[in-house]
Amino acid sequence: MATREMNRRSFLKWTGAGALTVCSVPVRASRETPHGVTTNAPNILFILADDIGYGDFGCYGATKVKTPNVDRLASQGLRFTDAHSPSAVCTPTRYAFMTGEYAWRKKGTGILPGIAALIVEPGRVTVPSLLEQAGYATGIVGKWHLGLGPKEPTDYNGEIKPGPLEAGFDYCFIIPATGDRTPCVYVENHRVVGLDPKDPIQLDYSVQRGEPRSFVNGIPRIGSQTGGKAALWKDEEIAETLAAKAEAFLERNKDTRFFLFLSTHDIHVPRVPHPRFKGTSQAGVRGDTIHSFDWTVGQVLASLDRLKLADNTLVIVTSDNGGVLDANGPDTEHGGTVETNNGHLHNGPLRAGKGSPYEGGTRVPFIVRWPSRVKPGVSDALICHVDMLASMAALTGQKLAEAAGPDSFNVLPALLGEKLDKPCRDHLVEHGNVLALRKGPWKLIPGSPAGNVNKKGKKRDGSGDQLYNLAEDIGETINVAAAHPDLVKEMTALLRRIRDNKRSRPS
Repeated sequence: MATREMNRRSFLKWTGAGALTVCSVPVRASRETPHGVTTNAPNILFILADDIGYGDFGCYGATKVKTPNVDRLASQGLRFTDAHSPSAVCTPTRYAFMTGEYAWRKKGTGILPGIAALIVEPGRVTVPSLLEQAGYATGIVGKWHLGLGPKEPTDYNGEIKPGPLEAGFDYCFIIPATGDRTPCVYVENHRVVGLDPKDPIQLDYSVQRGEPRSFVNGIPRIGSQTGGKAALWKDEEIAETLAAKAEAFLERNKDTRFFLFLSTHDIHVPRVPHPRFKGTSQAGVRGDTIHSFDWTVGQVLASLDRLKLADNTLVIVTSDNGGVLDANGPDTEHGGTVETNNGHLHNGPLRAGKGSPYEGGTRVPFIVRWPSRVKPGVSDALICHVDMLASMAALTGQKLAEAAGPDSFNVLPALLGEKLDKPCRDHLVEHGNVLALRKGPWKLIPGSPAGNVNKKGKKRDGSGDQLYNLAEDIGETINVAAAHPDLVKEMTALLRRIRDNKRSRPS
């Protein structure tokens, strides 16, 4: 009983007796421009990797891959050890990053096909629209995966809208969905790049990956593509193409304040690194594509240096979810296996990975560098990509509308490495195949009730609640739910309240 009460007091110390706390350290803005943006607000470069895990960089403990550019960035900035993607898979993470709303609140934000309509409502407040309002030039280069066009199926043979430009970006050069989904073409602003109108694109998502019709460039994809031959990307050149487009955006906007969202294809399947990266790691083709990602980071950082923009550019490098050892369907050559991984701990000490409610699903690398403001170091602050909307509002001296960013917390003081009286964010819903809750050092994965019927019509036996003390057990190996029923009850109630209230952001 004494131990239980001690843990309860510890829990309440973290939670503030159940209140939803916010940072107590104000961010003092300097004088404002007519746009409302503070004169010392930086350029912003947000680099989002695909499927890179917590242990995939040298600065997070990797030894079988080499990431000198990311490691150097970490040495010059702030490395976070408890940062999270909003979801354990791609589309919902990107939706939450853009809108400041947990994706599980909105139907239709699961992993999208390449023919899905745009799921971010034009006109709503997004990270790019907020920064555009503050006078920033805004651009996205790389993976989009939030749908295109007004309805499904997307027509890629004419003007493609709404899309990124209607969601707040001034410029876009995108991969519509994923590298393993058709269409295998780039879209620049509202049109497919290099499309011959005499060879229109036709897609068929009834075709399964591995069927003869699913092969594009000799690689099986999800869905088939006929037509658009002149517009097809070359898989081994994707990283170079995206890096060049990102550098061109920086060059065009060197004399104005900018926000660039660089969303890489690396290291998602199919993993087809440029020949100069093949065989360079000790972790198979998956490790080779980590090297490709690190090269991309190095290219854009070098551009910032060349353009003399590095000192006043806020650079963030992170990932859309935890790491995974996946093959490209039946195509193991461009995937990753236990054997080829060669003992590389892609999620470090964390349990499970992509798609999971455990820490390996959403705890990701997160590095912040802003030389003129952020001192190098390590932070254990709990933050999430969903917080970028409120944090960018604070950075640029703007006030979010009440309805905007319902789950976005202002974590700017944490990003800046400020000393905090209270955590900026004291709880977080982790979105895997079930919703889990972080509260201070505690992690709750609610059990499923007995009697539910699965897809095969068989009744489930049910599963019990899981509770972990991450301060003592980061690998989530010891379920302490039975020893702390009071914490389970309180955290279950909080999770239910967050779901029912349709928002968690403090007013």
